[in-house]
Amino acid sequence: MTPADQLTVARAASVPLVVLLFAWSFHGHDYWATAVFCVAMTTDWFDGRLARRHGRSSPLGSLLDPIADKVLVLGALVMLVGRGAVPAWMVALIVVREVLITGLRQAAVERGVVIAARDLGKLKTWAQAIAAAVGGFAAAGAFTNRVAWWTLLVAVVLTWVSGLDYARSAPRLLGGAGSRRAEPGSADA
Repeated sequence: MTPADQLTVARAASVPLVVLLFAWSFHGHDYWATAVFCVAMTTDWFDGRLARRHGRSSPLGSLLDPIADKVLVLGALVMLVGRGAVPAWMVALIVVREVLITGLRQAAVERGVVIAARDLGKLKTWAQAIAAAVGGFAAAGAFTNRVAWWTLLVAVVLTWVSGLDYARSAPRLLGGAGSRRAEPGSADA
């Protein structure tokens, strides 16, 4: 297991802790949950950097990296719905897009096509992460829920623009026009 893989596994392993910290009511728990979330999300940047620097990507890292990002962000956002910091409809739109594009990418893999990460996919991942962090701080009382609402709205728009970008390229890619390969450590979708 490469160092990049170890960071990815640590990010995935942090999900239950983030969820527990949001759920467990003690003084400052929203701050703690948000801090753990932010530290965990920064490992995404570091694991990609390590993989590119050493030119070492692994099948485990390629599989686990986008899953770790998605479950961490979605886990935090779902908990923030319960905390009243973000609206459920926005989180539902993000979840629906993630499921649809994951299904599209799976259909592509079954046809021997790898749909590479696009810059919009990377941008939407970070927009979602920032929205979750702002929502966590709003739940803690550092920001108003209005700030969290607008931040999440930006993430929702980027999420769907990114999804439409993937969907637009799907017929050409799935039709056998060739495959696109992702760079090591850049598996965000």
